[in-house]
Amino acid sequence: MAEAGSFADRVKQQADIVRVVGEYVRLKKNGQNFTGLCPFHSEKTPSFAVHPVKQIYHCFGCGVGGDVFKFVMEMDKCDFMEAVRTVADKCGIAIPRSREHSPEERREQQQRTALVELHREAAAFFARQLESTPEGKAARGYLADRGLDGEAIARFGLGYAPASGEALLRHLKTKYSEKLVELAGLASRDPSGRAHDRFRRRIIFPIANESGKVVAFGGRALGDDLPKYLNSPETPIYIKSTVLYHLDRAKEPIRATDAAILVEGYMDTIAVARAGINNVVASCGTSLTEVQVKLISRFTRRIIVNYDPDTAGQAATERSLAILLEHNCDVRVLALPGGKDPDTFIRTEGAGAYRKLLESAPAYLDYLIGRARQLGVANAEQKVRAMNFLMPFVQRIPNALLRSEWASRIAQQLRVDEPVLREALKRAAADRRSEVKTQPLLAGKAARPAERRLVQMLMEKNDFRERLGQEIRAHQLHVGLETERILTMLLDEAPGAPPEATSLGPKLEEYDRRLLFEIAFESGAETSWDEAESCLEVLRRRKSEEELASVQRQIEACAGSGSGGNGDELRLLQERKLELRRRLASAAP
Repeated sequence: MAEAGSFADRVKQQADIVRVVGEYVRLKKNGQNFTGLCPFHSEKTPSFAVHPVKQIYHCFGCGVGGDVFKFVMEMDKCDFMEAVRTVADKCGIAIPRSREHSPEERREQQQRTALVELHREAAAFFARQLESTPEGKAARGYLADRGLDGEAIARFGLGYAPASGEALLRHLKTKYSEKLVELAGLASRDPSGRAHDRFRRRIIFPIANESGKVVAFGGRALGDDLPKYLNSPETPIYIKSTVLYHLDRAKEPIRATDAAILVEGYMDTIAVARAGINNVVASCGTSLTEVQVKLISRFTRRIIVNYDPDTAGQAATERSLAILLEHNCDVRVLALPGGKDPDTFIRTEGAGAYRKLLESAPAYLDYLIGRARQLGVANAEQKVRAMNFLMPFVQRIPNALLRSEWASRIAQQLRVDEPVLREALKRAAADRRSEVKTQPLLAGKAARPAERRLVQMLMEKNDFRERLGQEIRAHQLHVGLETERILTMLLDEAPGAPPEATSLGPKLEEYDRRLLFEIAFESGAETSWDEAESCLEVLRRRKSEEELASVQRQIEACAGSGSGGNGDELRLLQERKLELRRRLASAAP
């Protein structure tokens, strides 16, 4: 508690709680107060309020409240005096000389100060090497090929580490001890114990902390040296998991746009920022961490993940989504076409094309369902596999209502019509389990009667087999069915004698082979074209219902885009919706 007349009391009197809290929470003016989403519990509707006159905060949802010091203590997990110093620093209030520190504390503080100054000196050295040395000319040529001119080089403080292996060390040793240079991660030792530069023949990217001080470096090899990217090790002033590249420049744009774009690398960050989209950050050579998510969440909860679309990038995206979902972030995923990373896409397609795709980036759920569908959804076993791919993400959603909504959406998108699977999915979501548990699924209970009967007809001797096959193929009625692969094989059979299950079975996977034999053993009435037409009508109706659902989603997306250029498209979609509804109504029994 701040005692009257104390330094803490003076800070409290001079501090602006709205300004301090605003660095952690996006606040909006609401009458005489400011409101926002509570940082202490998950919520969608703002219940957190800051009173600028009384200099207090309170959440009407979870009940937390207090003064500016209490807020900083809770957010930064620090003690009272550290909170006082933090508030003073944020509000530009001069801090008096602190109590006498122990000799060890003084040494640690002096060491940190020296390391920050050493990194500033190293950054200036790398910049000079790039700008004015023969070696730097080749590095400038490489950067020019990547679309970076002198303005970009200066803006992002890029540099070059010479190939000699001792240039930086010799330069720094005039001011700093070799031991300190090694502690900074800028020098290492060979097996003989001789010190040499850590970064050699590399483009250098300075990494700054949130306040803009350079605390580490990333180096990109110019030749075939491995690793391609080399980063500073952790030091007393640099912990990888707590730093985001470009956050010092991006935090204000993130606040202004209420969104952050998350990319993988330095060049991607620079390319996006140079395209005029400054609310972009990257994790520094590590997977996204919980601390980094909390850091971003101080400025926004709306995240667009734009990692590389290759296999490693997809895996990184999925890992990041899992952490972001746990922290109740509103996430979208941008997977650029053509397998391009942001840097390559912007250089080849332009900033306008990137911005357009960014604005239409799908919600994380749509992205994940698309990834799940790649596992296959043709039969019940594949659907279970796809659902189990999605369940770890569902499990991490803290809100039970959202988990239930997820389950319904997944069932719809994966065409999970079987009640047993839908129920298993709902139970797994409600219990926050990471997998869907079902009883062993019998193939014979998966396919609908109409499609099973059509399989029988295509395997029987009748006078309309060829006509039936043409009708199915012409309208692609078999696509998406449980029996799709079986029907595809039957449709590919040459005209003539009907095929036998024994000849088709070895060509199918185990699940489909079992399903084929079960259908073959089922007894059916004498076939007729009227019955065939009845089965076809069932499939046509299914097709129309799926198209209607798709058109409805497009209408919602078009109407919600806020763009005035979608009028014609919206009108055509609504006309198509009306036509499909009429078709379904006329076909209803």
